[in-house]
Amino acid sequence: MVGSEYLWPGRFHERLHISTRQYTRFVRDWVSSIGLEVTAYRTHSMRRTKVTQIYKKTDNLRAVQLLLGHTKMDSTVRYLGVELEDALAIAEAIEI
Repeated sequence: MVGSEYLWPGRFHERLHISTRQYTRFVRDWVSSIGLEVTAYRTHSMRRTKVTQIYKKTDNLRAVQLLLGHTKMDSTVRYLGVELEDALAIAEAIEI
């Protein structure tokens, strides 16, 4: 993809992106089409699940912070529910 292209173009030519509502509907329809319980999968829970898996596999809070667009690390730590001891251990393991 080129930087100006959208992953899911909108239906109207002058609006080249999908709305939050359209994205929510897209996720709901996709989850339903593969036979999963729609109420168990929401756009935000899927976002959180992905970064939680990245954190668990890499222990890289900085990467997760960047992916989430957080400006402060403590926001990322709270978002993931990371324990203070875990966060400190990871921070100490990374040399600057």
